[in-house]
Amino acid sequence: MAGIQLRDYQLDAVRRMKNGCILCGGVGSGKSRTALAYYYLCEDGEVGTDEYVPMGDPPKDLYIITTARKRDTCEWEGELSPFLLSPNHEVNLYSNKVVIDSWNNIQKYAEVQNAFFIFDEQRVVGTGAWVKAFLRIAKANRWILLSATPGDTWQDYIPVFIANGFYKNKSEFTREHIVYSHFTKFPKVDRYLNTGRLIRLRNSILINMDFKRETVSHHEDVFVPYSIERYKDICRTRWNPWENKPIENATELCYALRKVVNSDESRQVALLRILEKHPRAIIFYNFDYELEILREMFLGRCNSKLDGFEMAEWNGHTHQPIPESESWVYLVQYNAGAEGWNCIKTDTIIFYSQSYSYKVMVQSSGRIDRMNTPYTDLYYYHLKSRSGIDLAISKALKDKKKFNETGWAKWR
Repeated sequence: MAGIQLRDYQLDAVRRMKNGCILCGGVGSGKSRTALAYYYLCEDGEVGTDEYVPMGDPPKDLYIITTARKRDTCEWEGELSPFLLSPNHEVNLYSNKVVIDSWNNIQKYAEVQNAFFIFDEQRVVGTGAWVKAFLRIAKANRWILLSATPGDTWQDYIPVFIANGFYKNKSEFTREHIVYSHFTKFPKVDRYLNTGRLIRLRNSILINMDFKRETVSHHEDVFVPYSIERYKDICRTRWNPWENKPIENATELCYALRKVVNSDESRQVALLRILEKHPRAIIFYNFDYELEILREMFLGRCNSKLDGFEMAEWNGHTHQPIPESESWVYLVQYNAGAEGWNCIKTDTIIFYSQSYSYKVMVQSSGRIDRMNTPYTDLYYYHLKSRSGIDLAISKALKDKKKFNETGWAKWR
């Protein structure tokens, strides 16, 4: 049987990996295959050979903790097959256990010992139940973590630093590195201390894959009009016209202003123009009212140009497969579908509205930017207005930050 096929940058990453590391590669870079190759190497397999070298039998039990979508679409099963591994005992070449489950069920495996864990997509942030289960697993097993965007702040690294034994607990990290602001009602980091050590610790566990993309990404901002009068009226009166009640906080204000902007008919017109050039497209959206607008467009067939378009959805309620027809749209809600799946049937993503998070936007863009895509040029259309809130969100994303509603609203 042929050996495990890896690209040069994957082979290099496998040889640099170690227990407790974070394998960092852009979306579509092949982190799953690289992680499995590391497990295969740890269990006496050989990479970079022409022939498949069997692992020692039995190899360690393998647990893959991933997104619910990746589990349900059996994406990992395809990655496992070249290694002759499978969750199905009848297909698995070895007598070990192979388990693929979602982060929602990580607590089920907190008592497992002497196994190998692959944690797919960074979820170990904060101090919740997932982090507690992760820390218990890390003490008794070999493990690695996969992430395209491993951390925005030093606090994001605390659980991984603890799991590697750099700190006993969060309190020790806080005592040594964090100074909190004295002028806020809730704990807010003012600055970090001894960042030189933090950089050294991060570099010791971060394994970057030197992945050179063969695709070319084309991002285009498509500016659309909006009702300036309605927008200014909400800013002035702080009144929610849809629920007929006062706006009480920054979140409600931003939601109302975005609804004025995102509901404008001009945005639908701009979407139609893009679909004339790209009849197969993934459309990302934020809010339920946006989904209703899009549904009305495609299910209601309110425009003859949409005849023949097939529509499917992926959100918190509906999980439909990507259409197979010549002309289709796939409506994806950011929170439900920004990561954990891929599509090589189209070269186009349309962002009907912007996400607040730079990380989410990067992950969403990566759904079509895969190693095995048949396309060289990929097209990303960002529908936005020149309203104050849209421009502020765009600036935050450009600066690779998360848009802060409270900070923006207090200046309105």
